[in-house]
Amino acid sequence: MIQVTTALLSVSDKAGLGELAQRLSALGVRLFATGGTARFLRELHLEVLEVSEVTGFPEILGGRVKTLHPRIEGGILARRDLPEDMEDLKRHGIDPIDLVVCNLYPFEKKVKEGEQNLDVLVEEIDIGGVTLLRAAAKNWKHVVCVSSPSQYPELLEELEKHNGYFPEEKSLQWAIEAFMRTSQYDSTIATYLSTVSAQNEDTLPLYLAIHLRKASPLRYGENPHQKGALYEDLSLDPEGFWRHLEVLAEGKELSFNNIYDVQAAYSLVREFQEPAVVIVKHNNPCGVAVHEDLAEAARFALESDPVSAFGGIVAMNRTVTRSSVEVFGNLFLEVFIAPAYEEEALELLRRRKNLRILAAPLLPPALWDLKKIDGGFLLQENDVGTVSRENLRVVTEVKPKENDLEDLLFAFTVAKYVKSNAIVLAKDRKTVGIGAGQMSRIDALRIAIAKAQGREQGAVLASDAFFPFSDVVEEAGKHGIRAIIQPGGSIRDEESIAACNRLGIPMVFTGVRHFRH
Repeated sequence: MIQVTTALLSVSDKAGLGELAQRLSALGVRLFATGGTARFLRELHLEVLEVSEVTGFPEILGGRVKTLHPRIEGGILARRDLPEDMEDLKRHGIDPIDLVVCNLYPFEKKVKEGEQNLDVLVEEIDIGGVTLLRAAAKNWKHVVCVSSPSQYPELLEELEKHNGYFPEEKSLQWAIEAFMRTSQYDSTIATYLSTVSAQNEDTLPLYLAIHLRKASPLRYGENPHQKGALYEDLSLDPEGFWRHLEVLAEGKELSFNNIYDVQAAYSLVREFQEPAVVIVKHNNPCGVAVHEDLAEAARFALESDPVSAFGGIVAMNRTVTRSSVEVFGNLFLEVFIAPAYEEEALELLRRRKNLRILAAPLLPPALWDLKKIDGGFLLQENDVGTVSRENLRVVTEVKPKENDLEDLLFAFTVAKYVKSNAIVLAKDRKTVGIGAGQMSRIDALRIAIAKAQGREQGAVLASDAFFPFSDVVEEAGKHGIRAIIQPGGSIRDEESIAACNRLGIPMVFTGVRHFRH
């Protein structure tokens, strides 16, 4: 156990500081603090010794140098079980420091708030605080290192329970957290500076540090023989919806595949401004619909492929209603996710055994898409590009009708989230057939037609990439497809255009490809 008799407090975030200091004082702990923290505590009428009084040296350079002094660092780093260290402290009149409470200047917060003035951001780079944390963490056998206000309640609980002593095993765990915090902090700064210092149009940073924290263990990975866990991204990327996720009914523990599929469903449903319902199975949408009535959107999404919907993930971008839940009857579903739920809808869903019910706000997508390969990573900007009517280029003699354009844009949006090669057939802003993940585009079309079961007549067709041959157009013509949307850009575009002209099928090019591997 570590006896805590003297504490050094140096915090940027003052949340919880008053109660912490008051209860430490009540335990008889002497308080040292840096300038701003000391002033805060004195306003609470607490007895505190300012660091400049401890060191006999004032803060200099506008506060840039405060704690970088032997009387501070020596008091933290001294090994209590090493006579030579303790003799050094005695010889130089240095008090041991048993507890360091420090959180760092808010560099990350300033960046997330949009601050772009580099001179301002540089002043938010903490030097002394990082040193304090590293010193205390290094000497974890003798010094307790607190790097976050979230640790205050547990710190006080342990000290009060053990009469001023703190468990050594917990001190080690907190030392690890402190090293991770300083590592994350420095890496974030380096990544940001390497990005803003780029002298060309390459927006990808020269250095990219990946900092992850285990959020929860998983039952297993993709398969039962693989271990798995969910890790939280601590980088500068926008906060993902997982950080705001509310579990309203747990059912079984969320699996690796559940989480990956929820991400796919959530990513697609947030693309739509109108009420939308998405059903995902094995990371591919199997039913998507948009309708002003959420229950109708749910019915149309389910009708797209009710067989594949079994064991699927359902995502909605509006408050879930009872009528929208009733659409699914007794169909087995793994997960429901939406921004909110009506109480009647929630009550109905909770009757389902093992259904996970999740609520999460519709947040913007992450900046980066990262994929692991052996020995490295592939990094790219996330595919956030959207296509509007203004981007479309009609390349055929016959022009698409107004309702054609609505369906074409809807189908192309869905295709963005279907594994390549991808074909999406849609009618009245609902999918009627989806062909995913095929090695040839014509096979993807044939699967989509098989899924449609006759509903392809009068539907539109969206392809995630261009047609290398005219075979897709020829096959579409045989099944009554009324319009086609694709990126264009093949050296054989003219063959597909000619086939559309001959068959009387309007075709538009987007100029945007949506490969998804």
